[in-house]
Amino acid sequence: MSDNSREAGDGLVSGAPIAVIDIGSNSVRLVVYERLSRSPTPIFNEKASCGLGREVLTTGRLNADAVAKALSTLRRFRVLCDRMGVGKLYVLATAATRDASNGPDFVAACTEICRTEVEVLSGKREAQLSALGILSGVHHANGVVGDLGGGSLELADLHGQRIGSGATFPLGGLALQDTSGRSLKKADKIVKDLLTKETHLEHLKGRTFYAVGGTWRALARLHMFQRGYPLHVMHGYFIPGKEALEFCRLVRRVPVDTLSRIDTVSDVRRPLLAYGALVLEHIIRIGKPANVYISAQGVREGLLYELLSDAERRADPLIAAAAELNEVRSRSPAHGAELIDWTDHFMETTGIDESVEEKRLRHAACLLSDISWRAHPDYRGEQSLNLIAHAAFIGVDHPGRAFLALAIYYRHVGLIDEDLSPRIRELVSARFLDRARILGAAMRVAYILSAAMPGTLPLTPLTVERGKLALNLKGDLAPLGGERIANRLRTLARLIGRDPLLVTE
Repeated sequence: MSDNSREAGDGLVSGAPIAVIDIGSNSVRLVVYERLSRSPTPIFNEKASCGLGREVLTTGRLNADAVAKALSTLRRFRVLCDRMGVGKLYVLATAATRDASNGPDFVAACTEICRTEVEVLSGKREAQLSALGILSGVHHANGVVGDLGGGSLELADLHGQRIGSGATFPLGGLALQDTSGRSLKKADKIVKDLLTKETHLEHLKGRTFYAVGGTWRALARLHMFQRGYPLHVMHGYFIPGKEALEFCRLVRRVPVDTLSRIDTVSDVRRPLLAYGALVLEHIIRIGKPANVYISAQGVREGLLYELLSDAERRADPLIAAAAELNEVRSRSPAHGAELIDWTDHFMETTGIDESVEEKRLRHAACLLSDISWRAHPDYRGEQSLNLIAHAAFIGVDHPGRAFLALAIYYRHVGLIDEDLSPRIRELVSARFLDRARILGAAMRVAYILSAAMPGTLPLTPLTVERGKLALNLKGDLAPLGGERIANRLRTLARLIGRDPLLVTE
């Protein structure tokens, strides 16, 4: 392991890549992140399905073939980390390793290969890290976190920044296969007996259930493709509770290979779908959540979040990610910050009602407004929309993601919808669509006014004065007020129901 690392909580010297290996009951996964940050970006992600948790509950031991495959995978991962210059490697092991009698021998072999300590997570520790992963990636989370792995299910209550005590159950897909003898009927009784009196679910009614884990993501992907959903991003996808309940019942009722769009689920994951659906069905039936929220953030991201300072944890992950993209892809990052202040003043004077969340999204959009400037002008709108709609953002739901994409699309192409897929517009409300158009039109004024360079916007405020939308171009800036500025100002004024006014004196 490289020497360019610090202890947890102090960050990393020079922003070296940081990696986490998750030795799960079903798979062993390596994720390498660009650096430790509030919104960590994966630069490499690979998993191997090893099946360590298969038969652990009935034999009490890790299968020899599964161990051999896992150790071979770890050797590959260690070399990859060395080649990528990883500054700090964390290795976590979950249910199968902690429950098996030969788990300590396996951990010793893993430690030797990885050249770093292996943390064998207790059930409560795993639940805590999963909850921290949700805190890291969900803005204002409120509900119950459920992390379903191959060997176990962890539950933890989450309200704001408060995490309740966690609980663990041997209800992972492989564990249920093992203890039920591959009988869904027996598995149903096992799940019912263990969850019926679970106190975490007593407080779930009307709140959100945050579903973490590969099997539940596979279920959500199947649901997403069956309904023809326009955005293929897992994190932030949510299903109303009643709809999720009906879908789970469908998945466990029929042979998995007969399900529509089953091709979107890997062959390895398909045998576990019915067990995952069964567990989720009981959680929904008992807890009665309003929504099921699918999270791509879990134990690994929770660990990284734990390593941050208190100040870093308090930062908004969406704004942090947008600021990083602004820094590396915009012509002038400082212009994005000026655009925030410029549109703040504009919105305050219009009298248009703007919620705290809408203001937050507008700020993120300002930071993202110039990230596609290197593309051909004819494709900047399309590229921006695709990049933002599918970016690895956290801290934003799908309607918010669509708002950002639409606002920057309109900033580049104007208020032209002919080439815009109607499906992306379906993700936003009429109010969000209106705000995206207004923001896009305001940005069109700002960019032709400033040429994307800092220093001009603070001197040219855009405000509503005495019922008119006034753009102030005083002194030596008056020549900026050409025909193109006038046309774009007129378009924006029409959107907010005002007359335009260029003020040059």
